[in-house]
Amino acid sequence: MSSRVLYITHRVPFPPDKGDRIRNFHLLRQLSRHHTVDLACLADEPVSDDTRATLGNLCDRVSIVPVNRFGRLAQAGLSLACGRSLSEGAFWSSELQRIVQGWHREKPFDASIISASSLVPYLRTPTFAKVPAFVDVVDLDSQKWCDFAATASWPKSWLYRWEGARVRSVEAGLPKWAEAATLVSRAEADMFDLVAGAGAATVATNGVDLEYFQPSDVPTQRACAFVGALDYLPNVDAAIWFADEVWPKLRAKHPDAEYWLIGRKPTAAVQALAARPGIRLIGQVPDVRPHLAAAAVAIVPMRLSRGLQNKVLEALAMAKATVVAPPALAALKTVPGTHLLSAETAHEWVEAVSGLFDNPARRRELGLSGRQFVEEHHHWETCLRPLTDRTQAAANPHPALSLAN
Repeated sequence: MSSRVLYITHRVPFPPDKGDRIRNFHLLRQLSRHHTVDLACLADEPVSDDTRATLGNLCDRVSIVPVNRFGRLAQAGLSLACGRSLSEGAFWSSELQRIVQGWHREKPFDASIISASSLVPYLRTPTFAKVPAFVDVVDLDSQKWCDFAATASWPKSWLYRWEGARVRSVEAGLPKWAEAATLVSRAEADMFDLVAGAGAATVATNGVDLEYFQPSDVPTQRACAFVGALDYLPNVDAAIWFADEVWPKLRAKHPDAEYWLIGRKPTAAVQALAARPGIRLIGQVPDVRPHLAAAAVAIVPMRLSRGLQNKVLEALAMAKATVVAPPALAALKTVPGTHLLSAETAHEWVEAVSGLFDNPARRRELGLSGRQFVEEHHHWETCLRPLTDRTQAAANPHPALSLAN
């Protein structure tokens, strides 16, 4: 008899077109190979029939609970007033709680997984007290809020710092009740251990779909491409910083060059960048690959990065010459100068990108090395195995007995 696993995600894990969705979808696929999986998630945008069908093929039961912006803000404010984090409130739904508890009463779960620490309240109830729980922390969210606070002005800086402290309290308590807390890199895990105690973290890094993201032989343009959700603060900060500090100098050296911004929901500030010479706001596209393939260079100028950036893995998988800011490299084991280039100051960025524009052979060399790196280190099945193996052991503690039955 197959073990049954509950998987709760804070967003619908399909299509895999942004960071958390990519990881959650591939984890769901891995879990479905070994367990009967029930998926419960929140949706803040319309869900297509194709999405429902795809998830239905992977899961026994699927429940997608819609949430709206007003309701989410109200729940976040109530959570803050009650002494909890804004994040816990923003992803709380009494309907979702009712559904998963009803599922457990009908067909009990052998293990449960949540896709973020903000979903902890769903499992910290008497209903799930005896169900082994796993928290896919991924990035240390408390540190993310502290990073935001350091760059924001008041009152946002105060709010971000307050949120960081409350999220840290949730993170610190995870080892007391969860079977494991998984982080996306050794660097994030080390930080988590400082918060929750030595040895509290399990590393389960990100992979990349090596079949989907393949090298391409299409002709390239003298363009640098930045891919990412353009309403996410670290991406917005990166896009604007590069446009302000790097692009004018780079454009002066290469008047025909272009800077492409590719991603969903660009903010007004990002949209305004399109008025500048050489900057193209491509926005949301059904497939980023043609745009990445056509650009000479992929750039990731993120100053507020946490965890492991999927956009870096995808660019490397496509054998693109890639330039990355140091914060976005902390979770990778790449060697700058061998697999990609690293740049921090505006001058370093101009020199790195300009040098690649002028040197097709160097672009090709970096691209091939980057592709080889992800082939060797970032297969999804291997990357997620530390989490899936522990889930399987907890959900099926007596495999021989189960087989006999």
